[in-house]
Amino acid sequence: MAASGNNDPKRKLLIVSSLCKHFSLDPEAFSSEVPGSDIKTLYLNILKSSGKESPKNNDEVVKWIAFAESFPKDSKACYGVLNELNADLAQKSVLLGNGFTPSEADVIVFSAVHNSVIGLSNSEKDKLPHVMRWMDYIQCKEDLGALFEKILLEKPGFEPQRAKAEAKPEVDLNAQSMKIADKSVAEVNAKKSDSGKKAKGDKEAVQEKKKTPETEASDKDKELSVSLLNIQVGLIRKAWKHPSADSLLVEEIDVGEAKLRQVVSGLAKYYSPEELTNRRVVLITNVKPGKLRDVMSEGLVLCASNEDHTVVEPLIPPEGAKPGEGVSFSGIDGKPGDVLNPKKKQLEKITPHLFTDEKGVATFKGIPFMTSAGPCTSSIPKASIK
Repeated sequence: MAASGNNDPKRKLLIVSSLCKHFSLDPEAFSSEVPGSDIKTLYLNILKSSGKESPKNNDEVVKWIAFAESFPKDSKACYGVLNELNADLAQKSVLLGNGFTPSEADVIVFSAVHNSVIGLSNSEKDKLPHVMRWMDYIQCKEDLGALFEKILLEKPGFEPQRAKAEAKPEVDLNAQSMKIADKSVAEVNAKKSDSGKKAKGDKEAVQEKKKTPETEASDKDKELSVSLLNIQVGLIRKAWKHPSADSLLVEEIDVGEAKLRQVVSGLAKYYSPEELTNRRVVLITNVKPGKLRDVMSEGLVLCASNEDHTVVEPLIPPEGAKPGEGVSFSGIDGKPGDVLNPKKKQLEKITPHLFTDEKGVATFKGIPFMTSAGPCTSSIPKASIK
């Protein structure tokens, strides 16, 4: 991703200050090096002073350093490069890292492009949704408030899917009323033709009719309860491409059992096997095992996605949550079934009520996915979860 530009000393100073914030160092210690050094050299010196080892994906960091150094100052030229960056971010939450944690590359590029992005018109910002989402995420995750003016975004409102399911009572009520009226007429006629019925029998029949809707409502509540799902924290030990499906990946996931659990996920468009390896996830472990394109799958990795599914991300368990730990929901009791019954479509009835709130916390009907270490989250706020 090339862009013509120049070595701007103000830009270098901002990048140095941001990196020092990222690594908890004093930027004054490097200020004298800024005029005569390029960004790569400054980065390596800061990294060395931090005591941290060079990242495994160092070549990728160097690529993004080159992008930051060459990012143009001209507004027309920079918009074209931001378009390329927007396309790159369409398939991931951050530039580098394990899918959700900003890397030094993210801090460097954020510092390089911030001045250009904040100067864009609203219509131009609307055409760069992935860049704007990423910028907002970095400014929230990194403590850079003293260095950069905050970018304010208008985030769309969110209406959980359950609201739609509640939106059509009138037709059903009218139809039900007609059925009840017809039934009442039939009962009156039956009473006239059969006057020999005992009063006790009539009373029992009325009681039976009263119990039926209550029982049906209770059964419906049970079918929609998230307690039916066995949701656990997992750690992906190994991931590879599906041998016969380009859109699928296969993962071996540690959920605290003697044997790793094999899961097939439709994540190949969004992540490489390397990005998923050693990543902690949240998954449903009591779905019925079955083959996906001839490969056995024994679970379902829960992912958050934006409205048009251009950004998809596995839910993030909090630090300290161990593989195999169950996810609970405050005020909701119940024991998960051994295996969900596909014929009852239990999963399909529950997932419309799973979504992230405005802070990115994963919820069922607004109740957080909780572990012993805190709630499960996503970098995508107001997202659906499946």
